[in-house]
Amino acid sequence: MTFMNSFQTLDTLEVGGRTFHFFNLLKLQEQGRVDLSKVPFSIRVLMENLLRNEDGRLVTTEDIEAILDYDARKVPAREIPYMPARVILQDFTGVPAVVDLAAMRDAMKQFNGDPARINPIVRSDLVIDHSVQVDAFGVRDAYKINTRIEFERNKERYSLLKWAQGSFRNFSAVPPGTGIVHQVNLEYLASVVMTGEAGGRTVAYPDTLVGTDSHTTMINGLSVLGWGVGGIEAEAVMLGQPYYMLLPEVVGFKLTGRLAEGATATDLVLTVTQMLREKGVVGKFVEFYGPGLDELPLADRATIANMAPEYGATMGFFPIDHTTLDYLRLTGRSDEQVALVEAYARAQGIFRTSETPDPVYTDTLELDLGTVEPSLAGPKRPQDRI
Repeated sequence: MTFMNSFQTLDTLEVGGRTFHFFNLLKLQEQGRVDLSKVPFSIRVLMENLLRNEDGRLVTTEDIEAILDYDARKVPAREIPYMPARVILQDFTGVPAVVDLAAMRDAMKQFNGDPARINPIVRSDLVIDHSVQVDAFGVRDAYKINTRIEFERNKERYSLLKWAQGSFRNFSAVPPGTGIVHQVNLEYLASVVMTGEAGGRTVAYPDTLVGTDSHTTMINGLSVLGWGVGGIEAEAVMLGQPYYMLLPEVVGFKLTGRLAEGATATDLVLTVTQMLREKGVVGKFVEFYGPGLDELPLADRATIANMAPEYGATMGFFPIDHTTLDYLRLTGRSDEQVALVEAYARAQGIFRTSETPDPVYTDTLELDLGTVEPSLAGPKRPQDRI
C-alpha cells in the first residue's frame, strides 16, 4: 500500500527507539488549513482517518476537504467515508457474517478461483457471550459445567468458528466464558493506538471500529472511536469498504466538580442520560470535556459511554488523557504500548490535559458532578429517573 498524502501531512515519530510514520494533524494547522484547538477530538480522529485512507477512489481529496472545513456550529449534510481499523462481532450477529464469508469461498471455488483469497481485510474479532446460558449455579464448578454444556449445545457453531479462525486471515474468535464482549474489548482487544505495515513503513494511527452490538459505544470511554452498526454494514467494513456517514454534529457535555460521597457511576449515568434525552442528541456525537474529567475514573467513563443508545447519540466520546494511560497499565498493556499511545496522542494534538482549550461544539450542556444524587432508573425508561 502506498499513501497519496495530497495534503502533505505524513510525518515520523520516534518512540522507544522505533520510528513510526503517521498523518500529522498539526501539519494542517501549520499550513493554515485548520485551527485544531477548535475542532472536537472525535472529529480530529475522523480527519486522520480520511487523510490516511485517501486513495482517490473510496476516499477522495473532496472528502478530505469537506472534513477540513468542518464547523461544528454549521455542519453541512455531507457524507464522508469512514474506514474503521477493525470490527468487533458478538456471536448472534457475527456468526452469520462468518457463514457469508464461507459461502463466498464456496462461490470462488465454483468459479475456479482461489478460495483462500476471501478474507476479512480489516481485523475482525468475534466474542462469544450472548448465547451463553446458566444451567448450573450456586456450586463450586458452575463455571466449568456451564462452559462444557455450552460447547456441547452449540457444537456445530464452534466447529465452524474453529475452522474460520484457522482459515481466515485477520479473524479471531474469543471463546465463551471469557467475558462480555464490551468488557473484553475494553480490557483486552482495544489498543487506543494501532500500528501496521504499509509501503515498507510502520504506521501508527488511532484505534477505531464498528461493532454488531448497539453498546459497542462502551469503548468510547477508552478514547476509541466506534459505535454499533447492522450486520450488512459490518460485513462491508470487514471486506474493506467504507462506512458511509453524514458529517456529525458534536454536542459538548462539560463536567465540573466531583461526585459526592455516596453517589455512584449508576447515579451519574442516569443523570447524564436524562439530560441528554431532554437535549435531543439522536444521530449526533456527544463529547465529554471539562475539569470534571480529571475526577472521573475510566470505569465511570465506560459506563457513561455504554449508555449512548439509551440517550440516543451515535456515541459518547472521552479524549485520551492520563486516565486512559493509567487504565492501559492497569489492564496489563505493555509499557511500550502505553508509551506509544501517549507519544502519538501528544504529537497528533489529541491528548487532553487540564490546560487544553475547550473545542467549539454544535451545542453544549453542563453538569456539576457534585450535584448528582442517588437515584433509580424509571420503571420503563432509564431517563425517567426516580
